[in-house]
Amino acid sequence: MVKENFDNCLKMLLAHEGGFTADRLDLGNKGDGFGNQGSTNLGVTSHVWAEFTGKPAPISVMKELKPEDIGVLYRKRYWDRASCDDLPSGLDWAVFDFQVNAGSRSAKRLQKIVDATQDGAVGPATLAAVAKHNTKDLILKFADERQAYYESLTKHFSRFGRGWTRRNKETTAKAIKMASGD
Repeated sequence: MVKENFDNCLKMLLAHEGGFTADRLDLGNKGDGFGNQGSTNLGVTSHVWAEFTGKPAPISVMKELKPEDIGVLYRKRYWDRASCDDLPSGLDWAVFDFQVNAGSRSAKRLQKIVDATQDGAVGPATLAAVAKHNTKDLILKFADERQAYYESLTKHFSRFGRGWTRRNKETTAKAIKMASGD
């Protein structure tokens, strides 16, 4: 279990997430809850940022976000919720990246492959089940589950599928290297 992986994983995540966008077809751009148009910057949607800060997140605010602004959000809302500090190196990265991309579905997919209760809460029972498996095998099975989820989004896969698939492959390759100690 590796507690020092968060900063490295956050850097890798931000390389995937990119910069500002206000794509109305993006599944995450549903607005900030204060009547402002949805947008995303550094992978954070205006809805999530407004919820996290308790303040409106119009496009002008979202465009100004910097990596140092959002680290706490990523740690609390995604890394900690999936108990990534308690997962083996590599698996922590794969679960975190998908947690950001698909919420608790990430934890539920992990629970599915280790035959734990699929409640989306990675706790002691899930962690004990994870410990019984080979980390590299889990990473590969997790990647398959992630891809199956993406492909189930048939309305959106034609538009976003190539990028989702590339991201899944890149995350998996890096996760395997991390699990190997590289």
